[in-house]
Amino acid sequence: MARITKSFVDAAQPGAKDILFWDDRLLGFGCKVTPKGAKVFIYQYRMGGRGSPARRYTIGRHGQLTAEQARREAEVLALKVAQGSDPQRIKAETNRIAIDLAFKPYVERFAAECLREEWPATYRYVHSLLITYAVPVLGNKPLNEITRKDINAVLAPVKSKAATAANLFGVIRRLLRWAVEQEDLERSPIEGVKGPKPPPSRDRVLDDNEMLLVWKSTAELGYPFGPLIRLLILTGARREEVAALDWSELDHGSQIWVLPPSRSKNGVAARQPLSTLAVAELDAIANRQGKSAGWPKSGFVFSTTGNTSVSGYSRAKTRLDKAIAALAEKDEASPPPPWRLHDLRRTLATGLQRLGVRFEVTEAVLNHVSGSKGGVAGVYQRYDWATEKAVAVQAWADHVSGLLTGADQTNVVQLSEVRA
Repeated sequence: MARITKSFVDAAQPGAKDILFWDDRLLGFGCKVTPKGAKVFIYQYRMGGRGSPARRYTIGRHGQLTAEQARREAEVLALKVAQGSDPQRIKAETNRIAIDLAFKPYVERFAAECLREEWPATYRYVHSLLITYAVPVLGNKPLNEITRKDINAVLAPVKSKAATAANLFGVIRRLLRWAVEQEDLERSPIEGVKGPKPPPSRDRVLDDNEMLLVWKSTAELGYPFGPLIRLLILTGARREEVAALDWSELDHGSQIWVLPPSRSKNGVAARQPLSTLAVAELDAIANRQGKSAGWPKSGFVFSTTGNTSVSGYSRAKTRLDKAIAALAEKDEASPPPPWRLHDLRRTLATGLQRLGVRFEVTEAVLNHVSGSKGGVAGVYQRYDWATEKAVAVQAWADHVSGLLTGADQTNVVQLSEVRA
């Protein structure tokens, strides 16, 4: 045994195997010299007295630590052992937290094990919110080190975007609550953080002139966003439902789109009829993908890679707005006030009401579970309005076609008595 000092460690020579030198003053503190000449400070201890096995803790390499720094660390370790704490266990837990609970990889675990199951219809969108806004700020910071200040820093860039801020706050809150459920956190750091104000309710509906501008301008986008937006106009479906549309959900013969519950926002499957205009759009896409007759059996309808559904809506919407502004200027008209893609869904619903479609049929077209389909009526009313829906979406397509051709399609269509 000897005093472990800088001069002693510098002078220590390697042998054929590891050599251990122990300090003569601090029990358990030592230096290991490997056959290759590496010199490592260690601390050896027992938990439970002489009869328990010895455990060895690596403090660090000579050169990265001085002998005195290593001694002070060994003194801290000795105090922890005296208090009943196991340094090896603490180190292992610290390493686990640094690796397993690092925010960036934890986002992927959360997305795969929670989001895909709980929020299938909006999975890609909320996952992208975490990747776009949270990961750049939090990086690999362990979950247990995330503070309210960190969360506010994530939300800061989207304060002016009410809907985005609310959605981002919601998915971060769910991630941290899920971490608590998985026993990876004792408590969520988002507790006590004031959430963003909910976005104001929207009632934006495009009038016929605005919708005509939008439809014509989609030609400037080409595939995939041009036909995608036109299908949003014709079906009133949600953006994600159309964007991730798979050919396997479509039946060319019956002209039906079967939306599975796993892709529906409300988890309810829907059989939606397709109008002649919608079928024509799909025929053109199928032809583009090399199908001369009928539709492919499977694969994404809208994809730039062939392996994933389309994304990049914001850039597409910006391009569309520029095309709309250019077309409006050419026609010596004013461009429409700000609008978003979801407004097309509300526009269809309003348009169907103008055409005299029953409220229940409009809700069925939108696959809504509310109003006439909620409560007791939702339990006992199982009629699916299939015929009425087909007539309604075709009437809407005829109205859109009339706008494009200039034909008079403004007569009210009486659909309330149509039954299978």
